[in-house]
Amino acid sequence: MAEAKIFVRERRKVGEKEKQPRYFVVAVAGVDLKIKAKHIRKMEIEEIASVIGADVIYLQAGKDNKENDLDEDDDD
Repeated sequence: MAEAKIFVRERRKVGEKEKQPRYFVVAVAGVDLKIKAKHIRKMEIEEIASVIGADVIYLQAGKDNKENDLDEDDDD
């Protein structure tokens, strides 16, 4: 069986000093994992990954990407 991986990217609309979760889970491979939160903190991602034995892959998001994302532009 392949090793579990959690793919995340940093949200675009959250600043450095804001007290909001900064990451969005894009995909999960190699494990049956359901994330109930829309946005998640880095320490939460890393703790989940350590418990299930997964690697966390941080994706680079393009700054001028005009396509709609799965999370409908991050915030409300």
